[in-house]
Amino acid sequence: MDELRLRTLEVADGAVFAAWGLDRRFCEVAGWRMDRSLDGHEAHWRRVILEPQVGQLRLAAVRGGELVGYVDLAGSEVGWRELGYVVGPSERWGRGLGGAVARLGVEYGFGVLGLREIRAEALDANVASVRILRSLGMTETGRGEDDSFLGEPSFYRQFCLRLWS
Repeated sequence: MDELRLRTLEVADGAVFAAWGLDRRFCEVAGWRMDRSLDGHEAHWRRVILEPQVGQLRLAAVRGGELVGYVDLAGSEVGWRELGYVVGPSERWGRGLGGAVARLGVEYGFGVLGLREIRAEALDANVASVRILRSLGMTETGRGEDDSFLGEPSFYRQFCLRLWS
């Protein structure tokens, strides 16, 4: 298997993300809007890539030259960021990519950005995401807001991983 790595987003990545937006199962689980056309998704992703929000670092996860996901390290506070990650489309799920992509995000945050703390949230009902965060060594720190997952009531579990010196 080719090595998984992170790289800067490229404009061409928008077309790949847009195609994921047509995968209904992916959108339902990832919380993406399902009311956009392919052109609408492409326009959205072009804006996201070319005009990133302040405090939003998004890196492409690539294996063998193929875009398989992305990592977010969001925030502008000194010393910590919030981790987010996505693997797409849904046919790639269940193969360990989510954990591998999330782990690369943690390694990037601590190793490249010099963070001291990485936080994350996962919906309680999203068992796979909770399992991934725990596998990274993250400690559950609290309960976040209520939300829903696949139409069922749930709540966010909050996690943290600290780099101790």
